[in-house]
Amino acid sequence: MSALDFGRPISKSLFTLYLFTHNDILTTIIPTTLFALVSAPLYSPYRCVHVVWWIWLHLLHFNVANQVIDPAEDGRNKASRPIPAGYISLRDAVYLRWSLVPICLVSSAFYSIQVLSASLAITLLTLWYNEFKAHSHWFSKNLMTGLGYACFQAGATLIAGRDMSRLEPNALLAVLLSIAMFATTLQAQDFKDQEGDRSIGRRTLPIAHPSPARVSMFIGLPMWSICLTQVWRMDAYCSVAFVLYSGLIGLRFMVCKTTQADRLSCQLYSLWFSVAHLLPGYWRYFHEARIHIS
Repeated sequence: MSALDFGRPISKSLFTLYLFTHNDILTTIIPTTLFALVSAPLYSPYRCVHVVWWIWLHLLHFNVANQVIDPAEDGRNKASRPIPAGYISLRDAVYLRWSLVPICLVSSAFYSIQVLSASLAITLLTLWYNEFKAHSHWFSKNLMTGLGYACFQAGATLIAGRDMSRLEPNALLAVLLSIAMFATTLQAQDFKDQEGDRSIGRRTLPIAHPSPARVSMFIGLPMWSICLTQVWRMDAYCSVAFVLYSGLIGLRFMVCKTTQADRLSCQLYSLWFSVAHLLPGYWRYFHEARIHIS
C-alpha cells in the first residue's frame, strides 16, 4: 500500500469530523475561546491550543449525538451534513457518538476534577437534549442549551487560567451572565431553521410564538447590551456603539422575515454574541489594573 493510499482514509476521516462541527465555528468555538482567554485570564499562550482542542472535542461529541437522532430530517433540510452526504454511515456515527463520551471524560480528567465535572455535565446535558428530547420544546431547548454553553465556557476558562481548580469571581460572574443571555436570545438561531423544525414537530420559540419571538429579539438584545455595558463598565462611546448595533440586529429580526434574511440576521447576532464575550477582557484591561494599583 502506498503512502497516498494510506493517507486517503485518514484525510477523509478528519474531513468528516470537521464537517460535524464546521457550522459551529462562528457560533460556538470562536466565542467560547475568546470568552475563556479574556475571562481566565490566559496563563500561557500554549494553553490556547488546549482550550480550542477541549471545546472542539466536546462540540464534536454534542453534534454527533444530535445528528444521529434524525438523519432523515437532515437529509431533507441539511443535506451537507456528514451522514446524509454519505461521508459516514449511521451505524458508524452511533459508534462514534458513544466512543466520544469516555474520550471527552478522560481527556478532561488530565486537567483537573473541575474540568472533568464540566465535561460530565456536558455529557449528561447532551443525553437529556438529544435522547430525552429536550430539543423538542422551546423552553427546555433554550434552558438546556444555555446550561450546556455555560459548561463549555467554565471548562475552557478553567483550562486557560492559572489555577485549573477554580474560577475567579469575575469569570464566574461572566459565566452566569452568559447562561442567562444565551438562554433568552438563543431563538436567534432558530428563525432560519423553521421549515425543518416544523417538519419534525419541533416547537421552537419562533414556531410556537412567532411574533413574540421576534419582539424578544428587538427588546432583548438592546436590554442585554445595556446590562453588559454597565456590568463591565464600558466607556460612553463603546457603550453607545454596542447598544446601537444590537438594536439594529433586533430591528432586522422584526422587519426582515425571509429565511435568507434570518440567516444573515443570525450571523450578525453571532458577531454581537462574540463581542459580548470579549467584555470581561475590556474590564480587565481598563479597570482591573487600576484597582490593583490603587
